[in-house]
Amino acid sequence: MSAIRKIWKLSWQLGLCLVLLTWIFHSIFSNEGRAATPDWSQLTRAEQWKIAWTLGPHELWRTLTLVQPGAFFLSLAIAGLTIQLGVVRWRMVLEVQGLHLPLSRATGITFVAQFFNSFLLGSTGGDLIKAYYAARETHHKKTEAVTTVFVDRLLGLWSMLLFAAVMMLPNFQLLFTHEKLGACSLLILSMLAGCTAFLAVAFWGGISRRFPWARKYLRKIPKGDLLERSFDSCRQFGREHLFMLKAVSLSMAINALCVLQVLTLARGLGLALPPVALFVIVPIIICLSALPITPSGLGVRENLFVLMLAAPGIHVAATPALTLSLLTYAGGLFWSLVGGAVYVGLKDKQHLEEVV
Repeated sequence: MSAIRKIWKLSWQLGLCLVLLTWIFHSIFSNEGRAATPDWSQLTRAEQWKIAWTLGPHELWRTLTLVQPGAFFLSLAIAGLTIQLGVVRWRMVLEVQGLHLPLSRATGITFVAQFFNSFLLGSTGGDLIKAYYAARETHHKKTEAVTTVFVDRLLGLWSMLLFAAVMMLPNFQLLFTHEKLGACSLLILSMLAGCTAFLAVAFWGGISRRFPWARKYLRKIPKGDLLERSFDSCRQFGREHLFMLKAVSLSMAINALCVLQVLTLARGLGLALPPVALFVIVPIIICLSALPITPSGLGVRENLFVLMLAAPGIHVAATPALTLSLLTYAGGLFWSLVGGAVYVGLKDKQHLEEVV
């Protein structure tokens, strides 16, 4: 891809992010201005915008400062714990491929990926950086090392989609009465079906056994040998019978902690949100924000928080909902800054080794 095309692609993605953020902030600030100005409808559009962008930021900042420090720091600890459990899961994936990476090195690479997540597309953009480092760590199994990064992400996404689908059952009434939330739920179920099919083919597929000619054509396409090796390495996960059970169980614990982080912040803001509802709303937001639409999911996540927390039975106003989203993002951003510090000092001394 030429430099001009890369710049153009990045520009429209950043532009979309800016549009989404501006739209949600303007909508919320306008609501604050309307509530504080009795003769709002008699003002010109320029006067309304001036009042909105004068009062709105002050109200948002006031709401941000309402969070209890203890709740905020606890949420940071929970966010850090989810990252560390993610490191444990990745090392499990590496072990299946006969690769060993020390815990300290795996943690360092993961935090560097977290740093790049803060400005790459979606909430999973740092995986490309993680894959790059994984490939550098070994001389004998570069393809397998890179494959582990994407398998780890696939398992995490599939587990979160499954978590959301299961939690739709106790929240059926909420999803049924809120049209937009119900539409998001259908999208999640569609993503779950697609992800399940992809995972099944990757781990247990037998296309080449049923169609022997498939391998021959695969080798003819560009980088076909690497794709063939990646597919073969994926089959190894299907052969490890206990691997899926352990990986999914750990992922479910991570998912529960993600919800607990938001619930902790909500309590710190004095928001009496029903925990059962959050156990379906938060996974939906995480899954949709992971789509590569805007850098770090910015704009997408904030709009989803405001939209979903306005559902019947929850009735959270737009400003507190936006505040909750920003505080949740702040937790990830804090660990991204830690990852930036790790990136500066990351050395090339340790390498992946085959497990004997």
